[in-house]
Amino acid sequence: MSSRFLRTWLTGVVCMLPLLGGAAGTQKPQHVVRVCADPNNLPFSNIHEQGFENKIASLLSSSLQEKLSYTWWVERDDVAKNTLNANRCDLLLGVPVGLEDVLTTLPYYRSTYVFVSRKDRHLHLQSLYDSQLAQLRIGVHVLGDGFSPPNVVLARQGIRSQVVGYSMLGAYGEPNPPARLIDAVENKEVDVAIVWGPLAGYFAQHQVAPLDIVPVSPDHVGLVPFSYEMAMAVGKDNPTLRDRLNQMIASKSKEIRVILASYGVPAPLGSKE
Repeated sequence: MSSRFLRTWLTGVVCMLPLLGGAAGTQKPQHVVRVCADPNNLPFSNIHEQGFENKIASLLSSSLQEKLSYTWWVERDDVAKNTLNANRCDLLLGVPVGLEDVLTTLPYYRSTYVFVSRKDRHLHLQSLYDSQLAQLRIGVHVLGDGFSPPNVVLARQGIRSQVVGYSMLGAYGEPNPPARLIDAVENKEVDVAIVWGPLAGYFAQHQVAPLDIVPVSPDHVGLVPFSYEMAMAVGKDNPTLRDRLNQMIASKSKEIRVILASYGVPAPLGSKE
């Protein structure tokens, strides 16, 4: 489910608002691809360019023979309006395929929500309808009004009182706020977490206690999806860059998969990735 978009929870992604950067209408330097990204959003991106989206952007820019230039933004709403459509950047990574008001590339990865639990609990959860969930303390990420896809499905089953929300954002400047939920699983504050896969896979690598990470099933519950194809976005007036990126995504697919695997990004159940 990210930098940027993992947090429009109905689509499993989040958008971004300006934090720093040049004014709208700034002329783009020649042979430079301007990327908008979040400065504190591992495993996706950070100001030190340590996220997997930073690595993938660097890989593609080398193939395009273009230089990268970053404008850093905090995750919030109206990403297209405040970034691409304001001419503050040329490229956003980690958006859902088909995002409105922009042109999106071919998907460069697909991931899913996952169950995260301690291996020593032997819960063996897979289904969002597992009867064990009614007896467990369940952690989920929340943003704004507290909505998230797991909350919808759990609420429909009458599972509310034992669901614990953990903020995606934390205090300003707090390092890695999404990691608090994975810490809560290790520290036994919750029995299980239902988490967007890239967050779970990355932060689980940094825990002392071994954790189980299992893709949830089913893939959709009604109109609520639990897996997403993620793409890159360019402005509607830039189909040339979109087409060039599509070529690079196709030609560099193996290298992209290696980067994603190194960050622990899980694929949905049954995926051939």
